[in-house]
Amino acid sequence: MHLHQADWKSHKKLCSQQASSSASAPNIEHAHACKQKRGDNLEKYISDPFTRIDKGTYLHDRPEKDVFKLLVDAFRMRKADAYKMEGKTTPDSVYTGTASSIVPFRRFLLRVELKRGYMPSWWNSEKKKECEEFGETGGDFSDLRKKATKENVMEHYKDEKMPMQLRMFAEEALGEPAPGTLPGAGAGMRALMTMMEAGGTGDGLHYSMHNISERRRG
Repeated sequence: MHLHQADWKSHKKLCSQQASSSASAPNIEHAHACKQKRGDNLEKYISDPFTRIDKGTYLHDRPEKDVFKLLVDAFRMRKADAYKMEGKTTPDSVYTGTASSIVPFRRFLLRVELKRGYMPSWWNSEKKKECEEFGETGGDFSDLRKKATKENVMEHYKDEKMPMQLRMFAEEALGEPAPGTLPGAGAGMRALMTMMEAGGTGDGLHYSMHNISERRRG
């Protein structure tokens, strides 16, 4: 079993167990664990990223630089997962010795563009070019010349759920499961995260992102 597949099962099992026990043992810390934390290195705070992924509006209502960063890092996270989870190296990328992954990133952007409504209203060919340029000059992290890892994504954004965000966004935008996951697994987890962002369903469902992160080794 791929590690990501095990991760999804761990998420579901943990949430189910804590939902059944929460009525008799409420845990305020866990109840708020899924509320989006105010991370770092994005100009604008978004309180409901998973809900926006579900609605296809993840990139909407954000500053241009934030959109560029998220597109670059969603691509980098997906390629990192493909390499680590499936042993796949993307041609013309840093995983095959190329100085920059700009060529496959352009293909990634084209596919996201084809998903109607996914890009913000201001997106056009000029902004696409700016995004590509940002990916090679945008700073010390969101850089197509460097590899990403789950750990450095969490550290950079100061958000333990950021790798999940990026994976789910790319999965939904491309219409393909995240590397190492079964078809449909992401949709179930996304629905759970969306429910948590909305405050749950009133049944006292709680869980700890710390426990979840301990179970994820991908």
